[in-house]
Parts: sequence; C-alpha cells; structure tokens
Amino acid sequence: MAKEGIRLIKHFQLLFFCFLFLQCGSKDPSPPQAKKVTSTTAISTSTSNQKQNLSDYGFFEGKLADLLPSENVLPYTLNTPLFTNYAFKKRFIYFPQGKPMTYKEKGVFDFENGTVLIKNFYYPVDFRLPEGEKRILETRLLLKENEEWIPLNYVWNEDQDEASLNYIGKKTEIDWIHTDGTPKTITYNVPNNNQCKNCHLNGKEISPIGPTAAQLNGNFKALSESLNQLDFYTQHGYLKDKPQNSTLPQFAVWDDPQTGSLEDRAKAYLDINCAHCHQPQGSAKNSGLDLSFYQTEARKRGIFKPPVAAGKGSGDLEYSIVPGHPENSILLYRMMSNDPGIMMPEVGRSVVHEEGVALISEYIAGLIQNK
Repeated sequence: MAKEGIRLIKHFQLLFFCFLFLQCGSKDPSPPQAKKVTSTTAISTSTSNQKQNLSDYGFFEGKLADLLPSENVLPYTLNTPLFTNYAFKKRFIYFPQGKPMTYKEKGVFDFENGTVLIKNFYYPVDFRLPEGEKRILETRLLLKENEEWIPLNYVWNEDQDEASLNYIGKKTEIDWIHTDGTPKTITYNVPNNNQCKNCHLNGKEISPIGPTAAQLNGNFKALSESLNQLDFYTQHGYLKDKPQNSTLPQFAVWDDPQTGSLEDRAKAYLDINCAHCHQPQGSAKNSGLDLSFYQTEARKRGIFKPPVAAGKGSGDLEYSIVPGHPENSILLYRMMSNDPGIMMPEVGRSVVHEEGVALISEYIAGLIQNK
C-alpha cells in the first residue's frame, strides 16, 4: 500500500509539472484588457481610540442625528466637494484639547495627533428642503494617532439614533425627491475599509483629501455669516501660520460660473473626484495620469495621452482627453459608465453624475487642439 501511494503521488507530480510547462509555453491571442490600478498595500488599522459606536466619541450633543457639535468640534465645508451619489455631507473636525491645525499653501493642512475628521453622508427626503427631514447613512472618520491616519466607517441604524463600526461595507436602497421634483431611487454603497484606505493612500501612508487652503478658502454660514473659514479658524485659535495680507489659493466652486473660469471649475472638479488616486503618490499612479489641480503638463493631465492598457476600460478610444472631442475621450467615457469594470471613480458612486459629466464635456470641447 505504501509503494502504491508513493507511485500515485509521483504520477500526480508529473501531471502537475506537465501542466505548468504547457501553460508557460502557451500564448494568449486576446488583446490586453484595461485593468484596475488600485493598490494592494497593506496598512495597519490598529488604534486604541476606536469605538464600537459613534455616540461613544461624544462628538455631538443631544440627539445624535441632529449632528450638533460638541466642544472643540467645528464644522467645515469644501468649495468643490467629492460627488457621492448625490449624497449631502456634513463635515466636522475634532481638535484634541483645542490643538490647532497648521496652514500649508499646497496640500492638506498638518494636524496634531488625536485629531479626528468627521464626514456624515445623508439624504434629505426632499432635496428642495435641504434642512428638512433627512436620513443619515454613514459617518466616516479619519483618526490621527501616532502620526498615522486611521480610517473607520460607522453605519447608521433605521431608528437614526446610533451608528455602529463597520469594516465590510453595506448596500442600502435610498430614495428622495430631487431638486426638479422627480422621485429618485438608487443603491447606495457604503465602502469597506480597504476601499477607504485605497482612496486615501498617498505614497505608503493614509492621508486626508479635502482640508486644504484652496478648498477651505471661502465662506461657510455654519461658522459665520461674514468671516471666511480660514479667518474664522485663525481668530478662534484653530489654525496657525496663515499668511497675513497675501492672496491665498482658492478653488472655484465647480457649478458656480461666478467663482471661476470653465477651466478652473473643471480642474477643481477633477482634483477632488479623481486626483486622490490619479497623482504621483496615489493608488493609480501607474496610469501616468495626474489630474491634480496644480499639474500643468498637458500630457500628464491626459491630453493626447494613451491609456496604459487597451480594451474594455478604454472603450477602444486612443487618448484620455482629445481636445475639442469629448466623445472621443476616455476620461469622459469612464465618467459616463456604470459598468464596474469601466467606471471612474470606481468607488463612491453607482449612478452617473450628469452635471459633472456636462461640465467636463464642455471643458474638453473648449480645449484647443495642439497635438
């Protein structure tokens, strides 16, 4: 029996090596397919400060769903925010013991250990009444501990009185009345923890995306009727080193022509929606596409830039952006798709942002061709 067992083992080993040999010698005649360029870098999520429930942090006073900030929790907004399936967002920063953030002209401000960035995603029942009845779906936290940022997600219950820690993500059906009075229904995807890490990856570290000088340089009524956000934070001791008597960087509001040119608004939109991955330190750096606002090299911005792989994701189109021809531009093709193998951004939406597509289409159509 022992000899028979050894003979069978050798027989299967021979078959296995023959299989490997045939595989190595085979040639795949199919064309290369576009592939995801997301990173698989493993990042630690251990933190001594994470709580099981959102209420355990004490960020909000009174009824949790009212999102009334506690001491050292201040609201903020962005000039041009990320599109997330038309969700509304309420953003806050928790400053540990009131320790301020530090101004930087470019890039995300510096924050002290213990800082928490808080972003709540919700849908008003009627978008025409944004301060009316609402349903909160998730709260995302970025905690800074030991000089590292830790992403955590909290999913709200049906009673809207608690949100619980969630690592695996969740799909939720949500409906509302849109601004034009039409009813809308979508599947909202709460991202899993790895997806959160991927979007916030900067090099080998997790980093915030929104709190920059250009994004915060604007007024926000939740803070003050008259003061600019940066001035408010400075006067109340939550921002240090802001330059005095100088012009500060400022992003245009993507859907407000009064705040900037078409190019400025389009670049701001691409920066917040795409450049967290499509930049030299982002998870999609291998694509060679850099959609950060301050990138000035046309080819890196996608103009007459071929994709890194052909096939489904490119729609058999030649370049990321073809000036004057949005219909021939891969960038717009992917923005207009809901196919998981094609769509961009690949996380955070399950519907097309029609208004964003219109903006980028107009921007591309107006570019001067200079190949």
